[in-house]
Amino acid sequence: MHFILICMKKLRNIISKPWAVVALLVLFSVVASTQSILRSPKQYTYNGENYTQTHYNNYVIFKSSFHHLQNNQDLYCLHLDEHWDLFKYTPTFAAFFGIFAYMPDWLGLNMWNLLNVLLLVLAVYYLPQPMDRYKKGLLLVICAIELLTSIQNAQSNATIAGLTVLAFGLLENKKYLWATLCIVASTYIKLFGIVGFALFLLYPQKLRSALYSLMWAVVLFAIPLVFVSWEQYNFLLSSFISMLGSDHDTSYGYSVLGWLHTWFGWIGNKFTIVGIGALLFMLPFAATKEYDNFTFKAKILSSLLIWIVIFNHKAESPTFIIAMVGVAIWFILSEKNWVNCILFALAFVFTTLSPTDIFPRSFRENIVNPYCLKGVACILVWAKINLDFALEYIRKREIEKTNEIAE
Repeated sequence: MHFILICMKKLRNIISKPWAVVALLVLFSVVASTQSILRSPKQYTYNGENYTQTHYNNYVIFKSSFHHLQNNQDLYCLHLDEHWDLFKYTPTFAAFFGIFAYMPDWLGLNMWNLLNVLLLVLAVYYLPQPMDRYKKGLLLVICAIELLTSIQNAQSNATIAGLTVLAFGLLENKKYLWATLCIVASTYIKLFGIVGFALFLLYPQKLRSALYSLMWAVVLFAIPLVFVSWEQYNFLLSSFISMLGSDHDTSYGYSVLGWLHTWFGWIGNKFTIVGIGALLFMLPFAATKEYDNFTFKAKILSSLLIWIVIFNHKAESPTFIIAMVGVAIWFILSEKNWVNCILFALAFVFTTLSPTDIFPRSFRENIVNPYCLKGVACILVWAKINLDFALEYIRKREIEKTNEIAE
């Protein structure tokens, strides 16, 4: 027992050192990038034609989108001679990837994955008290494996999580100009980033924040015009909207929709479920007296980060770095009762570890994936967060009524 206590103390000391946590995550990023570069390309057949796909296909999609933008090509159709799958981001994101487009792949992929990792690290360490260095390090360690899953797929999800958390930290420090840039930028990467604007309801200066948001939206919207004419930009926007419309009904993902479908055979209107989820998400905002309470606001942030994944019908495994950041913030700031500990354990096991080799492949393919267990654990945590909000609100209302009667 004494040995275990010593080990736990040493582990706590290591986690409390930012350089150690950052070194671990940077190592993860470099190893994942190098592994993707060195692996042999995959061969596949589509419509009778043979094609080659790298193990960093998403990065190739992003990089190619800039060249397509420059060459006045349609960003939102298949380019099977270059990569598999569609580009599903805004023209602004394609323009942004000009930073990486002319780098050799070994360098560009490393820089892109490091950007994702370091932005999340910066966001977490920028959080104010009561998030001390140990809690911040613990948050990043909890999310490390999920972060690795995301960067192995060269995805942008860690950037979305980082921008959202950074916006929260900036709002806490009254830096509204830069907080609005973070949320607008996340929206221009993936449209579900727009949910982050809900954070501004918790803070004063709402009109100023709205004006800043409008300014940044115009600036980021205009960036692709450096590379294309207005007519071509108009065409790209129309093609983007058309692609999103045709893509909407193709799957349920590891989401609430997927859970309802696989567990209960539910097939219905997706907008109804998302609407109910949005209403439940917004209910805690009614507790306006809590807007000066950091823990309350941080749990709203947790709820938001989980919400944008579990109510996203396209939620895939690499998307869950966003949700797990929310789960980690919630767990670190919550009471460590047996319910919360079990829910966190379920999320860590089924959300974070389920895609790894810890689970036998047959179990993943026959149980975890078909029954959306990666998403279900986060759904349970999100439900607990909202239940706690409701119970706390009722408790405080009862105290207020008791005090009124006593007076």
